[in-house]
Amino acid sequence: MARELELGLDTFGDVTVGEDGRPKAAAAVLRDVVEEAVLADRVGVDFFGVGEHHRDDFAVSAPEVVLAAIAARTERIRLGSAVTVLSSDDPVRVYQRFATLDAVSGGRAEVIVGRGSFTESFPLFGYALEDYEELFEEKLDLFAQLRREQPVTWTGATRAPLRRQPVHPTTESGALTTWVGVGGSPQSVVRAARHELPLMIAIIGGESARFRPLVDLYHRVLDESGSPRLPIGVHSPGHVAPTDREAREQLLPHFTAMRNRIGAERGWGPMRPGEFEAMAGPGGSLYVGSPDTVAAKIAATATALDLARFDLKYSAGALPHDAMLRSIELYGTEVIPRVRELLAAEGAPVAV
Repeated sequence: MARELELGLDTFGDVTVGEDGRPKAAAAVLRDVVEEAVLADRVGVDFFGVGEHHRDDFAVSAPEVVLAAIAARTERIRLGSAVTVLSSDDPVRVYQRFATLDAVSGGRAEVIVGRGSFTESFPLFGYALEDYEELFEEKLDLFAQLRREQPVTWTGATRAPLRRQPVHPTTESGALTTWVGVGGSPQSVVRAARHELPLMIAIIGGESARFRPLVDLYHRVLDESGSPRLPIGVHSPGHVAPTDREAREQLLPHFTAMRNRIGAERGWGPMRPGEFEAMAGPGGSLYVGSPDTVAAKIAATATALDLARFDLKYSAGALPHDAMLRSIELYGTEVIPRVRELLAAEGAPVAV
């Protein structure tokens, strides 16, 4: 069955700068995130995702709390994580928190579970990094069982077993909308398909079209098991401004500083000359420019990868709150309608 492409926004609550040029307090950033979500709801964005981190350059460590505050101020936008680091959390508590969010939001909650690209949560919550793979494998297996909203019997090595254990609250719909967030690992794609969960691909580097083999793999595993086709989404960074030049000039210094800061932690070299331009160009993973430019790029990616959802990660390091508000407004009022016009003109609705 075909459905219209959903267009969302994601943020990690990046710590921004104020008018004095100094970093804002985390409390102020969190209040800004709520205001950004309220605007997204008003201008017609389909989904708002809040990431989880445990470090001083990102303000959000408890996405569900932020999302609950947003739920109280919004009416229609779907709300979820981007992502929840399931490996270093308890699946039962994650399910309970998002089922609670689903209740207070009137059925608008989603969760994107993943292993996370940062590892600070592992020592913080007492998990060993050498158990990285086993933790996610087991906890996703348990979470998939929790989604059935029936008494759970489960045994593993990473938490206490459960025997015919009911878990409350349940959702009114009978199942919490759950995606599995992945990078470029085929094993992660196969795992998502094996659990019959929708796939969210984080594309933060390289050409988006090169992820087509992962889409084909996901479809093949579902087909071989007799499962129905499930939604596929993409999460990628970007920024919208009235013109291409303005968008790039606003984003470049903040994106570069963030990229180099994280890169230094991971042993990458500094951003190379021309790297930003390559990412921002056709086929690249950075969706930055005027509404027409960003819309055309999203439509091309949606077509190439058979997407049901595209989420723009609109925050970028210290990019100011006002610039993000303008980007959100343009995304909702101009980018989203233009993407849908382009896809309709191609006669290519997204199949799921």
